[in-house]
Amino acid sequence: MSVVAAANLVKTYQAGEISVQAITGVDFTIEPASFVCFVGPSGSGKSTLLNMIGCLDPPTSGSLSVAGQDITHLNRQQAARFRGEHIGFVFQDFNLIPVLTVFENIEYPLQMVQNWPIAKRRAKVEELLEAVGMSDQGNKYPRQISGGQKQRVAVARALTTNAKLVLADEPTANLDHSTANHIIALMKKMRDEFNTTFIFSTHDPKVVKNAETIFTLEDGQLSQERGESHD
Repeated sequence: MSVVAAANLVKTYQAGEISVQAITGVDFTIEPASFVCFVGPSGSGKSTLLNMIGCLDPPTSGSLSVAGQDITHLNRQQAARFRGEHIGFVFQDFNLIPVLTVFENIEYPLQMVQNWPIAKRRAKVEELLEAVGMSDQGNKYPRQISGGQKQRVAVARALTTNAKLVLADEPTANLDHSTANHIIALMKKMRDEFNTTFIFSTHDPKVVKNAETIFTLEDGQLSQERGESHD
């Protein structure tokens, strides 16, 4: 079963008396445990599409299914609950909470969204810290670690709730070339270990090169091609 499936998906914004169609009736599917990129010029609809998949912005019409759930008509509360239970997010500016330690940043979704008991939370966080190579950094604060380390923490946090889908919006934009390559390799490792689908909105050719499926958006229309990476 596809982890994401869209049919005749439309998103229209109202700018005063003018209707702007950001997404114009697209159809696509994304398979489990895949590495997928949405690419296209600025304003093409990449972030709009990512926001709809992430239950941050409802479609205007059409249908959209994520992780086996039709999310087209979820209300705000239902959408928030669904996000917390099924979707992880990685942002270009990391979005770590500065007053929390690395450990606490990763633990945060388990406290706020899923309310796991403390022993179970700690075991999960320690597992993910080890998986992203940050076991010795758990007591540090975001200001005390590098940009690459912050993004490692963000990847771990995205996977804390056993999300089967991680949405990454320009996750390498604030990283140098070498660090970006390490983060891409880490996310592919996480995909293989946790059977997680990663969907990127990006301009970074390093990310695109590693994608197995590439969706190109232009003027709200979508085209698909197979990427170079098939492992």
